[in-house]
Amino acid sequence: MSDAAVPPLTIVEIQRRVGAELDRIGSVIDELGARFADAGEELALVGGPVRDAMIGRLQNDLDFTTSARPETTEKLVSGWADAVWDMGRDFGTIGCRKGPWQVEITTYRSESYDPSSRKPDVDFGDSLEGDLGRRDFSVNSMAVRVPGREFVDPFGGIVDLAERVLRTPGAPEDSFSDDPLRMMRAARFAAQLGFDVAPEVVAAMTAMAGRIEIISAERVRDELVKLVCAPHPRKGLTLLVETGLAAHVLPELPALALERDEHHRHKDVYEHTLTVLEQSIDLEERLGGGPDFVSRFAALMHDVGKPRTRRFESGGTVTFHHHDVVGAKLTRKRMQALRFSNHDIDAVSKLVELHLRFHGYGSGEWTDSAVRRYVRDAGDQLDRLHILTRADCTTRNQRKADRLRRTYDSLEERIARLSEQEELAAIRPDLDGNQIMGILGIGPGREVGEAYSWLLELRMDEGPKSPEDAEAALREWWALRQE
Repeated sequence: MSDAAVPPLTIVEIQRRVGAELDRIGSVIDELGARFADAGEELALVGGPVRDAMIGRLQNDLDFTTSARPETTEKLVSGWADAVWDMGRDFGTIGCRKGPWQVEITTYRSESYDPSSRKPDVDFGDSLEGDLGRRDFSVNSMAVRVPGREFVDPFGGIVDLAERVLRTPGAPEDSFSDDPLRMMRAARFAAQLGFDVAPEVVAAMTAMAGRIEIISAERVRDELVKLVCAPHPRKGLTLLVETGLAAHVLPELPALALERDEHHRHKDVYEHTLTVLEQSIDLEERLGGGPDFVSRFAALMHDVGKPRTRRFESGGTVTFHHHDVVGAKLTRKRMQALRFSNHDIDAVSKLVELHLRFHGYGSGEWTDSAVRRYVRDAGDQLDRLHILTRADCTTRNQRKADRLRRTYDSLEERIARLSEQEELAAIRPDLDGNQIMGILGIGPGREVGEAYSWLLELRMDEGPKSPEDAEAALREWWALRQE
């Protein structure tokens, strides 16, 4: 996955793309614009949809800004839209659906943060230009008035878009003071669009990084997910680290940049981690879908236990014993602090804890029992574990890399073969609880669970047995317990 620079766009090409996109969505913007104009209100397509039209990213989510207050907007879209909702009313937003189009219409506004507040104070504005001036970046501060389709760009967004650079409409310090989350949005847009961030914006992010502390964990989490799932996550993550923002929102990442000296050389864990992330992305097609956050975040966090477990040994070697277990605990703690779901926390933590397991495989010495345990421990994360383990090979020694790849190919082939023979993904003991109670003549209780666990271990060690053989083994185990 390369973050190589993308050539600048020409103004002519941008104008052509916008014209084509406005024609594509014309049935919506013209009808809606006419309804607002007839009511004496202004309406303009704004922000992301305008920017995305200029770079050729088509979408069916349309954002508008208007002079109308929310109650007026709701009346104007009622009867036109197929469905209307008002969950964002307190922020001046009314949402609706018209055919395939998802529409949000927000009253002109400005918002700012009290220094100790986690939520913005919203004040309604009275002009389109004023509304555009309070937005995060100039490339998001362009609008198209409808139904007349007049292009409005008071802050030079079209030039910044052509040059692929992120700037703020006004002083970045003012913008980030109003909403500190915009500092993370800068990193996220860099990752999504592949844009560079203007030097003065980077300087303001660096000076004001600590201000991100007033933002709620949920909002920080959402921006982080979007960044990690973007096409160029290295670009955004590097910006977070270099500006000091990562030290506040994901401190485990900059901690990977371990100090090195001339006597204790070891691989740069921070750069290794970003490479593993990119190689993991290159393997995502194995999951059959689009960007996979769990897989990507596991790659980002897989070595976070190394700083705490680093030890210098005689001869100049460096060890990181048990960094997988320590890293899983750190990952769980960080994801809990960021209010991730229990499902995502469990999945990512499991992958971090298991990412070294394959290295005990050697050149294929594992028994079938060990392979079964590998599959059982991975559970529903097995496909992601395959990706993480393969991506974790960043050696420049091509012979070593080829050997590791062939060895993991061999392990996957064994898993597939055993899975076909034994249904590994749903592995269970050969006898269930009711059968155990019937054979041993006992009722529900602790002993049934112990017998079940013993049979499961037997299945792992020796593979599936016939009901008769399983019963004989159970009776033998039970008899030994009674002695």
